Amino acid sequence: MDQIIELSVEQADDGTRIDAYLRAHTELSRSRVSALMLEGSVTVNGEVQIKPSFKVTTGQCIALAVPQVRPVDIVPQDIPLDILYQDADVVIVNKPCGMVVHPAAGNEDRTLVNALLYHVRDLSGIGGEMRPGIVHRLDKDTSGLILIAKNDRAHAALSEQFKERSMEKHYRAVAFGHFPEESGLIDAPIARHPVDRKKMAVVPDGKPSQTEWKTLEQLKSTTYLDVHLLTGRTHQIRVHMHSIGHPLLGDRIYAPNLKTSVHIPRLMLHAYSLAFTHPTTGERMTLCAPLPEKFEATLEKLR
Repeated sequence: MDQIIELSVEQADDGTRIDAYLRAHTELSRSRVSALMLEGSVTVNGEVQIKPSFKVTTGQCIALAVPQVRPVDIVPQDIPLDILYQDADVVIVNKPCGMVVHPAAGNEDRTLVNALLYHVRDLSGIGGEMRPGIVHRLDKDTSGLILIAKNDRAHAALSEQFKERSMEKHYRAVAFGHFPEESGLIDAPIARHPVDRKKMAVVPDGKPSQTEWKTLEQLKSTTYLDVHLLTGRTHQIRVHMHSIGHPLLGDRIYAPNLKTSVHIPRLMLHAYSLAFTHPTTGERMTLCAPLPEKFEATLEKLR
């Protein structure tokens, strides 16, 4: 059965776009509101309104029919999950190296989403489906913090922070060689590799991409880094470091033939800290995920 939301436009909202108005007075994202409007689920004074740009006026009666959240065709699985924080709006997980985030061809199960559907029982749905809202992603071989929204409103607010770069993400990484400076900025556009479509690459017409790095410790023949992402492109840190001649240790995609005196059991990249503004409380939150055992043990051998 549909949930019917009935609203009466007050003077303070006079002249507001209807999609913005409904987003402000419900827990739905603007894209979800727009989709419902196109389905004919929004009426103004009893007449269907499908244009998101329609401007409301004082005294109008607006009704929104929200269908029941649909179950997704993904099986919840009892997979161990390191949940560092959880409330009614967000979940923050310390993802292990080797875990895929989303089910896809070749990785249909045993993913982070499968685990979340089992462990998190109060999802209110994203885009009309009973699923977690992944705000940002991590590669399969990258460990560390990942932020998940439980509802449309939280997902929209957090995605906006990610887009506006007010969400701050720092990584720990070990790169080959020594750097001539203590810190730097890599500003190079990234897009799909022109030949190998499974890879990304620095290309002139790619999307703007910026990565800040700072030396934490100079090791024997490698460097332990703090890496700050200013943008969020696929494989960004791996591609940028490879492009300046300092590939990450354990990178089987961009530096498969890299030789070191120490066995490298995993990609030496870990999402270490995450700072964001809570979508409901407005509180600025910062969480850190300790280095995984294999990462720390490998780092010690490289010293």
